[in-house]
Amino acid sequence: MAQLSITTFVTLDGVMQAPGGPGEDSTGGFDQGGWSVPYGDQEFGTFVTEVFERAGAFLLGRRTYEIFAGHWPKVTEPDNPVATRLNSLPKYVVSTTLTDPGWEKTSVVPGDDLVKEITALKESTEGELQVHGSGRLAHSLLAADLVDTVNLLVFPIVLGGGLRLFAEGLPPTAFRHTGARTTSSGIAIHTYETAGRPQYGSYAL
Repeated sequence: MAQLSITTFVTLDGVMQAPGGPGEDSTGGFDQGGWSVPYGDQEFGTFVTEVFERAGAFLLGRRTYEIFAGHWPKVTEPDNPVATRLNSLPKYVVSTTLTDPGWEKTSVVPGDDLVKEITALKESTEGELQVHGSGRLAHSLLAADLVDTVNLLVFPIVLGGGLRLFAEGLPPTAFRHTGARTTSSGIAIHTYETAGRPQYGSYAL
């Protein structure tokens, strides 16, 4: 049975919207796309490669799927670890409108019963079922307690607005910190496993 992991680039103020380019996602008038690009360095690339090497399948939201499908099938170098995995492994896109995905090995998940559908995917997948980006899908998965691991890549920048990974109204969740490293450009990479509901106490004597 697969572990479901989310890998997300976020700013110091928690924004995850459009890290890779100005045209990725302008929802809500967001005009600061591409904010992660100046920080890409070798250590960052090494971590991303490690993540993709663990993949058994990919689970994507509609917008992220379209961005990936417009780029990665064109990358055919056999030594590109990201393209090799994305192009060869099963991909599942959660969408109520997409009916005929053109990217090979892609299936549509309607999302009518997300818990049932994603649980079935986890049971039929070896390795990790990986979510990359896909902010709105990530919100739904976190709200449904379907996430096992979060890889949080925190970039040293504040944007002041935009879509955030941990949205208002998500169920209170505790996490166990299982890994950390910092790249030369200042990206703090943290890995967390979900650990049930938070425990509470008091510092009062």
